[in-house]
Amino acid sequence: MDKTKSFDISKWAVWEAWKKVKANKGAAGIDEETIADYEADLENNLYKLWNRMSSGSYFPPPVKAVAMPKKGGSGHRTLGVPTVSDRIAQMVVKDYLEPIVEPFFHQDSYGYRPKKSALKAVEVTRKRCWRYDWVLEFDIKGLFDEIRHDLLMRAVTKHTDCRWVILYIERWLKASFQTREGELIERTKGTPQGGVASPLLANLFLHYVFDIWMVKNQPNNPWARYADDGIAHCRSREEAEQLRERLKERFSECGLELHPEKTRIVYCKDDDRKGEYSNTRFDFLGYTFRPRRAKNRYGKIFMSFLPAVSAEAMKAMRKMIHDWRLHRKSNKSIEDISRMFNPIIRGWINYFSRFYKTELYRVLRFLNVKLILWVRKKYKRFRRHRRRAEYWLGRLARRQPTLFAHWESGVLPTAG
Repeated sequence: MDKTKSFDISKWAVWEAWKKVKANKGAAGIDEETIADYEADLENNLYKLWNRMSSGSYFPPPVKAVAMPKKGGSGHRTLGVPTVSDRIAQMVVKDYLEPIVEPFFHQDSYGYRPKKSALKAVEVTRKRCWRYDWVLEFDIKGLFDEIRHDLLMRAVTKHTDCRWVILYIERWLKASFQTREGELIERTKGTPQGGVASPLLANLFLHYVFDIWMVKNQPNNPWARYADDGIAHCRSREEAEQLRERLKERFSECGLELHPEKTRIVYCKDDDRKGEYSNTRFDFLGYTFRPRRAKNRYGKIFMSFLPAVSAEAMKAMRKMIHDWRLHRKSNKSIEDISRMFNPIIRGWINYFSRFYKTELYRVLRFLNVKLILWVRKKYKRFRRHRRRAEYWLGRLARRQPTLFAHWESGVLPTAG
């Protein structure tokens, strides 16, 4: 380490940050430099970055603003794409700050945290829905765009007095957006959604705005939060309405707003809760919670309040399967098709089959239909014989059930 440097940042920290950024992949920033381009002169690039960060002379370039359509087609959100070099610099700061703040975070904060996951949030929400009659489903409108810099920096300085960490976070918060047309947009609030450090900073901000506030002021209302999506459980409708109003006030104090369309009060209806209310379902992390048929240990059928893959998630999966255009890949072998798409299929199964997995089978059967169409395009003898193609694929599935992930799960072509 050069003792003349202003800050004690090790070269090893920069190297480790580079490895993580490379593994995460990602698009190029405003300089159009890809990860492959950066790696072509890796040693010099990493040295320059370390040298500038260690001397305090590193200034982040503008963030590339990319408009991304929101789910459901309700407008666009602006995604900020930093340059490769800036992503590495942010990773250096994240790797330093995360172990410091992580022990302070609440156990029911699940988003973007080590050893936490969306499935754990769904699991704990499922159990709490059995014990509490009402749910307040809430969403924070434009969280990453509305974070107040002064409050965020107060939270950062509460946990660290490291000068270079504070300095670079302040610079990242002030870095401007650059549009595709080259226009620079100055920022006075928010942290770019797409930045490496942004999820950690957003969690730190909401830790004080929401998590700690709930612990102190609403100790009888358990909750689960994944970034800006949250669920709070209540024993009565009146309690849920009061909590909604209190949250509106709290978020308003901190410069945030509850999304008016995505914040709802829901009744957890089942065989033991027979009240008639208009809202008896909600979506959380790709799952829809609603009354569903279930079977107890004695084989008796009853109605329970359970999660299963949401209709919106199934629609997105079907669209992706359609966009694969399997019928146009007749030049590929079945093994090639498996290698191309099995990782995606396995990811769907691992996530969406954890709870009420039979609902996911509708999508997996749709995939089998597309595979049958591929068989008919691949082999001339099956082009006018759908049933024969289905039989052929069914026999193949029984001979090689590990060829596709959904065949391993028992979703085979029906014929054969």
